[in-house]
Amino acid sequence: MRILMVSDVYFPRINGVSTSIQTFRRDLTALGHTVDLIAPEYPSSADGREEGIERIPSRYLFFDPEDRMMSGRAIRGRTPDLARRNYDLIHIQTPFVAHYAGLRIAREYGIPTVETYHTHFEEYLYHYLPWLPARWLRGAARRFTRSQCNQVDAVVVPSTPVLDTLLAYGIETPLEVIPTGLDLDRFQAGDGARFRRAHGIAHDRPVLVHVGRVAHEKNIDFLFRVAERVRAEVPDILLLIVGEGPARRHLEHLGERMGLMDNLLFVGYLDRERELLDCYRAGDVFVFASRTETQGLVLLESMALGVPVVALAEMGTRDILGPERGSLIANDDTGDFAEKVVRLLRNPDLRAKLSSDARTYAETWSAPVLTQRLLDLYRSVLERSA
Repeated sequence: MRILMVSDVYFPRINGVSTSIQTFRRDLTALGHTVDLIAPEYPSSADGREEGIERIPSRYLFFDPEDRMMSGRAIRGRTPDLARRNYDLIHIQTPFVAHYAGLRIAREYGIPTVETYHTHFEEYLYHYLPWLPARWLRGAARRFTRSQCNQVDAVVVPSTPVLDTLLAYGIETPLEVIPTGLDLDRFQAGDGARFRRAHGIAHDRPVLVHVGRVAHEKNIDFLFRVAERVRAEVPDILLLIVGEGPARRHLEHLGERMGLMDNLLFVGYLDRERELLDCYRAGDVFVFASRTETQGLVLLESMALGVPVVALAEMGTRDILGPERGSLIANDDTGDFAEKVVRLLRNPDLRAKLSSDARTYAETWSAPVLTQRLLDLYRSVLERSA
């Protein structure tokens, strides 16, 4: 099978969409399929060619400087070359330029389209357009999502709660729950002691880790209030904030106002092949409070490395946290969340049990199994469109 993926984001931009694309491309290729990708050109990617990836000239977005907007004209200019590759199917990964470019190519050459719904815009937009009424933005997000999903032949959703949300929107396109899986071989490494030495963290200091885009919708303010409560019981607690994003300056100011800076460490983006694994391993507990995730892959990454989780089970994270293996589910309340963190920190036997459970549970999310499910969906879409 020959598949063309189209996305408005990809590495070096680090997020769950990039990870999902990379994982599925790798495993589909290992099964003998050809998977090419159209993605933006970033300043740091302009000089290197990557096999199977068409980098499209893109421009800076003033309201979100990490991301880029691809040139639709440049994609159209490459369409004749793409046509010669005889793709069987187009998989659209994001809803901006990529969506409309993918649809246009598919319709021009008579091939079906699949789209993955990665971002829950209903609970996202008002963080970036706060001057507009939240109710209006939610309604607009629903209409936008319904329109786009009904334009393709099938929609992949990463979790059951997202499936339920899209059904409530009135989407008529077939929906299939296929989470992004883990490359378990990668998550056998990591040296927490090395990370602690590199960042001057004492070997016995209690450490909480949060990995993710440093954005308002990640609800990191909540974790600061949790850390404030935990500090009352565990004075030397350290909360690591791993990643970058538009909320970093706000969070630095908030940490200063709360008098938390001695208990916070912002470490920015980390190399995924070593530094990030070391960072996970350096943590005693992984903490996560986002209410808008469509899956929450970082929870599984932490579990695969044996780091127990305390998190809110909201939206897509419910599918991961629901079995309560390797994790403690907290109420949407800073007191309850902090109590569970303190309980884990003070009970090494419980921490060891959850660590072991977490590793075992993560194995059930193996990437090859989930890639086979995606391949089965592709085949069913091709059969319906034949």
